[in-house]
Order: sequence, then structure tokens, then C-alpha cells
Amino acid sequence: MHLPESFNLLYAISGLGVGFLVGMTGVGGGSLMTPLLILLFRIHPQAAVGTDLLYAAITKVVGTLVHGRSQSVAWPVVGRLAMGSVPATLATIGVLHWAGSPSAQVTHVISVALGVALLITAPSVLFRHRLQALSRRKAGQVSPRMTAGLTTALGVVLGVMVTLSSVGAGAIGMAALVFLYPALEVRQLVGSDIAHAVPLTAIAGMGHWWIGDIDGKLLFSLLCGSVPGIILGSLCVGLIPDRVQRIILAAILITVGLKVI
Repeated sequence: MHLPESFNLLYAISGLGVGFLVGMTGVGGGSLMTPLLILLFRIHPQAAVGTDLLYAAITKVVGTLVHGRSQSVAWPVVGRLAMGSVPATLATIGVLHWAGSPSAQVTHVISVALGVALLITAPSVLFRHRLQALSRRKAGQVSPRMTAGLTTALGVVLGVMVTLSSVGAGAIGMAALVFLYPALEVRQLVGSDIAHAVPLTAIAGMGHWWIGDIDGKLLFSLLCGSVPGIILGSLCVGLIPDRVQRIILAAILITVGLKVI
């Protein structure tokens, strides 16, 4: 049996590994895949961001189905996030198109945005438990109405960040959700974060496709690995000690963020 000409084994293996991390931790999609494509495979930054967004959208649909079946998605939280992220994503795509993407100037902005997002993501991964402990101490001091408003504001921030860099929906979104919703279990936070990433990355990815930033062959190979990867990862939540995950991810993010900038 001959594999399609568009299939690349190295891309598929990369998709498998990143998909597994996303399913298990809710972190690692754009934070690892986009820098991997740029630094290791020498993919153009705009093509890497756009392709990774569509890859993430399709991959996280599968992850959402797995988490949904285990009832680990807080749908009201997902809805509040999407109220902010969807309009912000559409507005950011409009600005990129107006700025003449793809172009050298937009490529520079995307590269810098990616590096900054990775450096912001690192401490949010490393200090997640401290944020959770602080949130629990402050529990009850923030009204449900204010929590809902802050969740939508978080969606706006994520919409802009993810559209520009494909980074933020996982690590930064998770860290903020831990702070806003201390009563939710980790599996619910992971499931909700993955579910919200579906409309966010799908709209951002289609926007990048519209302005010509997608590599179809790359997307196909990544999906061949990521779909089984996220299924396995979603079934293995809690398998690796959280502290180990956080230290490794933070170290990688800092190193890659500095290289991209």
C-alpha cells in the first residue's frame, strides 16, 4: 500500500507527540508545534501559524469528543470564553488582511508575538498550582457576575494572541481558568480549555487560509499523527506527575521563546 505523496512521516510523528501532550495536559498545541515547525522544519512563520491553527482545531474536536463523553467539559465556561474570543479573532484576521498579510512586516510581527507568547506561557505553566492556591484563598470574594465578565475578557485576549501566534489557548488559558474557577477539577479545566480552543482555532485557521497562510500537505501529515495522539493523551490524564510536566514544559517554552524572538 502506497502512502499519499503529501504524507511526511516526521511531521506525523511530531503531530502524534504534540497531540498526546494536548490531550493529557490541555497545553502544548501551538506552544510546541508552531516553534517546532519554524525552528526544526524551517516552515515560514505565517504558514506555520496558519497551518497549526487548523491542525489544532481538527485535533481538538477529537479531544473534545473524548472529554465530552467523560463529562469533563464545563460548557458554560466554554460559552463565556467564546463570547470574547470569536469577535476578537475575526477582528485580528481583519487587521492582518488590511496590513497586507503575507508580507515581511506581518511575518516579523507574528514572529515577535510568538516569542512573547511563549515567554508569557512559561511562568503560567510553572506556577499553575500557586495560582490555584491563591484563587482558593480568594474564593467567594469575586461575584459570579464578575467571574463571567473576566472569563469573556480572557477570551478576547486569547483570541488576539492565538490568531497572531497560535499560542495561548492551552497554557495561558488553563492558568487563567485555574484562577477563575478554583472549584473545578483539573480534568474539567483541561476539557473546557480544549473545547473552547475548537471554535477559536477553527475561525483563526480559516482566516489564515483566506489570506493564504496554509500548507495543505503539512496539515495532512500533522493530522495523521495528532488525531490518535490526542485520543491517547485524553485517556491518560494524570499519568505523568503534574510537577514533572510543568517543569519540562516551562523549560522548553523559555528556550524556544528566546530563539524565536
